[in-house]
Amino acid sequence: MSKAKRKRYTGAFKAKVGLEALMGIKTVGQIAREYQVHPVQVTQWKGVIRDHLPELFESPQAASQDSEQLIAQLHEKIGQLSVEVDWLKNKCKQLGL
Repeated sequence: MSKAKRKRYTGAFKAKVGLEALMGIKTVGQIAREYQVHPVQVTQWKGVIRDHLPELFESPQAASQDSEQLIAQLHEKIGQLSVEVDWLKNKCKQLGL
């Protein structure tokens, strides 16, 4: 008994099928039969396109500002943790541990 290999689809193929499903000209079942994929897979690709479509229209500045804010928060957390570690080291020395 040999296992059937899992099919791998390119991003372009997924986009094509998902976009066709999103347009709604054909039913998901018709699209699935046409491209020989499972209807659930077509629905998943359609959902991914629908969920990520707004990101295409966001400016790169907004993404860069979000990442800068995240970096600042992480640096703050690193500083806090460093202070806590130093305090614990001092307390261990005082207690002889």
